[in-house]
Amino acid sequence: MLREEVSSAITYALSKGFQIHPDAFKILEKIDIKELQSIIKQVVREKAKQNMFLINQSDLKMFVESEIDDSMENNHVILFDPTKKVTSAEGIEGFHALFKDRYSKLLKIMMQRSQSKKLTPISNVTNGKLDDETYIAGLLMDRRIDRDVTKIVIDDPTGSIELLIFNKEIQETANSLQIDQFAMISIASGKNGGFFVKEILVPDIPEHIANRSKSETYAVFISDLHVGSKFFMEKEFTEFVSWLSSPDPVARKVRFVLVGGDIIDGIGIFPNQDKELLLLDVDQQMAKAAELLDKIPKHIKVFIIPGNHDPGRRALPQPAIPEKHNMHLWNRENFFMLGNPSMLELNGIKILMFHGQSLDDVVGSTPGLSYAQPAKAMRVLLKTRHLSPIYGKRTPIAPELEDMMVISEVPDILHSGHIHVVELDMYKGTLIVNSGAWQSQTPFQASVGISPTPGIAIIVNLATMKVFTKNFTDNSS
Repeated sequence: MLREEVSSAITYALSKGFQIHPDAFKILEKIDIKELQSIIKQVVREKAKQNMFLINQSDLKMFVESEIDDSMENNHVILFDPTKKVTSAEGIEGFHALFKDRYSKLLKIMMQRSQSKKLTPISNVTNGKLDDETYIAGLLMDRRIDRDVTKIVIDDPTGSIELLIFNKEIQETANSLQIDQFAMISIASGKNGGFFVKEILVPDIPEHIANRSKSETYAVFISDLHVGSKFFMEKEFTEFVSWLSSPDPVARKVRFVLVGGDIIDGIGIFPNQDKELLLLDVDQQMAKAAELLDKIPKHIKVFIIPGNHDPGRRALPQPAIPEKHNMHLWNRENFFMLGNPSMLELNGIKILMFHGQSLDDVVGSTPGLSYAQPAKAMRVLLKTRHLSPIYGKRTPIAPELEDMMVISEVPDILHSGHIHVVELDMYKGTLIVNSGAWQSQTPFQASVGISPTPGIAIIVNLATMKVFTKNFTDNSS
């Protein structure tokens, strides 16, 4: 039964020629009785001016926003955003600068290890004698397996060296390295000339205890909306956005939404894509995405990075979606358009956002990895301390003067998307989140055997780092 006050408010609206959307009743029930009549009159007056005679949920939302607890922490600091730093050097020179910077940044990370005191440049090794314990450090340029021997070539700014590996355990480590990855290697002289490997060390993240928010605040992780595609799940996504405004006790504590790229499906990203599109224009797709995202309540901060389907440059690192395309998402108090990758601090918790294009290359070149387990591929990025370790495969990398893909700071949360499969993992104190998608299985995904897990929001309690998922698809409980 509707309360008497609610009935009379509805009667008033109907007498003025208004219709009331069924969703609006839920909100009317929550509005303070003393204010209900004046609120209805105010809404009727405003809507009549605009010649709109339907009262829906969003017209009444603002009057219940007072339930939002203003004392909850919602601090954010943008620690790194490549948008303003992207310069792109030219050709060979640029790549030389990029790899030199990669080497020096990763060397700096390795200098915290005790073994680094025994480091020597490769040119010293190739020219002279070795000490008992000699370490070299560089990028893996080549790897070949010849019968029972693994041969690797390591490169530093002074030169390159071929090394032999006979030990089975060290061979396994060497085979799990990514090409172009940084490693520090203990070497010795072979009896018949040449050099062999005694130990391989990789940068890896250290064991650490993640930071925590002082107040119980929730962050929601999503990605890969693909607005504009026939397979975009608009109904489920709209339900998710409505949930953020609902009286649900968890929704009331959400202060951050992080969107990990592929906001739209884009145009011309893959052959015959137009057959799968509802909206055939990038700006139409972006306008639709903005319209949907705009309904996120204003007390929630939204952070958006681009993916490989979004407008703007494709090569990594990507600047934020250009202002001319982001259709009113820029310059808004609660929206932050960032580049890919970006590092944020939310209530003291460090979150590294990276769309995840390079996961294709990591899955394709690492034995035992598959698209069904994106979090395992994300572990590889943390071990290599680099978001796109492999050069020259599917992931385009720009010849920047600085390598902005090195993971210099250890994140408390690493958030990616791209694979369309939800998976969570914890690695040495870092929470790994791959946040699935809002696009059902496409013909292409079916053809390569990818089974997406769409329509799921991942919610993290920033005070405890506990994670749970909320499924907005029909088949959910």
